[in-house]
Amino acid sequence: GWSAFVMMLEYKAAKFGRRFLRIGRFEPTSQVCSQCGVKDGPKPLHIRVWECGACGAVLDRDINAAVNVAKAAGLAVSACGAQVRPGLVPAQRGETGTHRDGQPTVVGIPGL
Repeated sequence: GWSAFVMMLEYKAAKFGRRFLRIGRFEPTSQVCSQCGVKDGPKPLHIRVWECGACGAVLDRDINAAVNVAKAAGLAVSACGAQVRPGLVPAQRGETGTHRDGQPTVVGIPGL
């Protein structure tokens, strides 16, 4: 299941000229402080917010993991003088979510 899903993502990324990056399955993204990089160790899943013992940053487990994934993939940038938001890139015709008649495409969302 998962391997087929990842293969489809890789195929679609290549088809539309996008970059698909993978990080290690066992990368401790929720255990490493995204502020200072210190590995604080494993925590039970019910711990959703934690404080870094090294720098004192208060971190949401999921947001911290997302920041660490972005760093591992090389997508994170420093806000110190860097352009934080990428420029606008027009979507390829096959990726757009609008029909020729101007009506938006909504798939699988009842009531819309």
